[in-house]
Amino acid sequence: MGAMTDEKTNGSDERLSYEQARAELASVVERLEAGGTSLEESLALWERGEALAVICQRWLDGARARIDAARPDPAT
Repeated sequence: MGAMTDEKTNGSDERLSYEQARAELASVVERLEAGGTSLEESLALWERGEALAVICQRWLDGARARIDAARPDPAT
């Protein structure tokens, strides 16, 4: 069941901005920390949080690569 959900959301997830993914991740963390969810819902939230963390990391890695590419080569 989780794999089907992941397949459906992957395309739309790739269009999330860093800020959108970070905001949703913060919401997921708040819900997990608040407790009161079933085990199944907690697992789904955890999986969603992991996917959002990957999206955020990709954005950060891309930003770092752009910064590194824009810097002059220190060897020259």
